[in-house]
Amino acid sequence: MMNNDSIVNNIQDILDPENYSGLYMWFFNLLDFLNLSEYGTHVVTAILLVLSFSICMFILDYVLKNFFIVLVKAFSSKTKTTFDDLLVDNKFFHNVTHLIPVALAKILFPIFFLGFPHLTNFMMSVTAILLTVTITLVLRSLIRSLRDYMKTKPKLIDKPLDSYAQVFSIFLYFFSGVTIFSIVTGTDPVKFLISLGAASAILILVFKDTIMGFVASIQVSSNDMVRVGDWIEMAKYGADGTVLEMNLSTVKVQNFDKTITTIPTHLLISDSFKNYRGMQTSGGRRIKRSINIKISSIRYLEKDEIELLKKIQILAPYIEERQKEIEEYNELTGADQSMPINGRRITNIGMFRAYVTRYIQQNPNIHKEYPLMVRHLQPTEHGLPVELYMFTNTTVWAVYENIMADIFDHVLAAVDYFHLDVFELPSSDDVRQFIHNSALGENVKNKNLHL
Repeated sequence: MMNNDSIVNNIQDILDPENYSGLYMWFFNLLDFLNLSEYGTHVVTAILLVLSFSICMFILDYVLKNFFIVLVKAFSSKTKTTFDDLLVDNKFFHNVTHLIPVALAKILFPIFFLGFPHLTNFMMSVTAILLTVTITLVLRSLIRSLRDYMKTKPKLIDKPLDSYAQVFSIFLYFFSGVTIFSIVTGTDPVKFLISLGAASAILILVFKDTIMGFVASIQVSSNDMVRVGDWIEMAKYGADGTVLEMNLSTVKVQNFDKTITTIPTHLLISDSFKNYRGMQTSGGRRIKRSINIKISSIRYLEKDEIELLKKIQILAPYIEERQKEIEEYNELTGADQSMPINGRRITNIGMFRAYVTRYIQQNPNIHKEYPLMVRHLQPTEHGLPVELYMFTNTTVWAVYENIMADIFDHVLAAVDYFHLDVFELPSSDDVRQFIHNSALGENVKNKNLHL
């Protein structure tokens, strides 16, 4: 049996260009019949060898693309895993096939240009650069395939995988660039990297946005601030919608009008934004809206008005309990009932609040475990705001809007039953009616004076 050392030696013998020098000399001697000079014979030999190699590589490339790639696609379509399908889609195997002719060129070119030592060094550099580029393309395809595969995993679908893939790609391009530079200049890659320390300030300035985006991506991911699919709002930048993509430099947000807003990633750290993920995961969405009641319409209710309100089914038990409580208080304090302001009495605004509270409580679309209240806000020049504060039991936008509209449709229609008026600024029709009534009043007054 062959030991490991002998196997390694055999491989080295196969890859040693000096073992193929006989092929070059055979072609060289074969062209003696042309009676060319030695230099001319070297040129023709090199051209024939390169041409023959190119034809062979063309045939090999055709065979690989039309047979090997086809077989790989057929095999990947029958497997259960999707990773091999992603390798095909990202042209991993396509780029791997390019490694074969480039590797063969690197081995055989020193033989093809045996009569041109200076050109041999140049062609070796070219093939080394091509090999570096090809390996870079293969690794880039692998990185993209891994990124796409991880996106299919439920636990990773909301992570900024594009940012991670870009980081690895940047490192890959950087080391490829360093390798190509060292091949062209003939310098040691380690020395070149050491010399970059002096130019670090310039590199930081050039790649400032990339570095800031990279740091921001790590912070956003580690703190779980934003995920792909989150609804975020950054009014300063006109973003209000769903996060489609996160990478090193930008975050893509699809607004609800289907436009796309692009935000630099580092702004998620330096600026404030609103993330609605908490609302979406809680199962409830807040309603916080006010109705402005005209203050001049607020008053005490008469007994006949209270009796009429008892016909409202959800309000009747409350009225009975409230009347009993007020009567006991007034008897206890000896309040003089001839003056309405003495003691306690039922007001139309208080009855309205009680009705709205009970109406909301019995609504099946309102979340029963979250806060619910109907309260007064600070009175303004637009009247007394009565705020309805509650949570729906759904976070679906369209359903949420319908629930809120149904509630306020009913509440606004019910205001009149409590002898209250909703405040609204005068419209043009109101102004015209006021002027018309004023003119009629003046005419009547003038006629009375003449009489």
